[in-house]
Amino acid sequence: MAFTRATGKHRAPSRMARRGVGIAGVATLATTGVIGTLASPALAADTDNRSVEDTGLTKVITEDSLADRVSAQVAAQEQEVFEAAAKAKAQAEAKRKAEARAKEIRQAEERAAREAERRRLASFQLPVAGTYVSTGYKTNGSLWSSGSHSGIDFHASYGSSVVSVGSGTVVEAGWGGAYGNNIVVRMHDGTYTQYGHLSSIGVHVGQTVEPGQQIGISGSSGNSTGPHLHFEARSTAEYGSDINPIAYLRARGVSV
Repeated sequence: MAFTRATGKHRAPSRMARRGVGIAGVATLATTGVIGTLASPALAADTDNRSVEDTGLTKVITEDSLADRVSAQVAAQEQEVFEAAAKAKAQAEAKRKAEARAKEIRQAEERAAREAERRRLASFQLPVAGTYVSTGYKTNGSLWSSGSHSGIDFHASYGSSVVSVGSGTVVEAGWGGAYGNNIVVRMHDGTYTQYGHLSSIGVHVGQTVEPGQQIGISGSSGNSTGPHLHFEARSTAEYGSDINPIAYLRARGVSV
């Protein structure tokens, strides 16, 4: 007996038809959100497993953070440069001030030294140390051709050091007749001083001398009765222009 395909409403749907219905059902479920709801956990898990760096927003945040760090580093470096420059400037200024102060001190010391030297050169002193006047000015007697003493005699044992009483220039150094070995010095103030009866002379004409500088050795040469130093103060280099030696020295700060 031959079999025939069933027809009508009892006919079973074909395989193709069932698949089409399945697809349509899936589409319907997807449209109603069922599949979407079911798929959400899987999608969320997938999103969690993906690197944060894969999102555009994260990239922007990362780039901003990097830019901030770079800016901060640049600012820090600029601050360091500024502080270093300020420190160098302060050190340079301190050095400049120190050098200026040292220069001021040095100049002040030099001025003080020059002033001290000026005062020293302008000073006067006795021609023989630790001495006294043994014969006064204008003392009368036959020992002097003019009838009186034209200077003063300082006590000085033979061989005592004779020094210039002040700064000046030697204008005479040699034999002076009655004065024996004598020296005449033109002083810095224009006056003249004479040193007589020396045993030896230690300077020459034209030589400059300073206060306290040794110019000869005391003795008893010329018209003399014993070793001593004859000292005269004059207004010129010539004999007869004598002035009071004691008043001359006292006026220049020398105690006689």
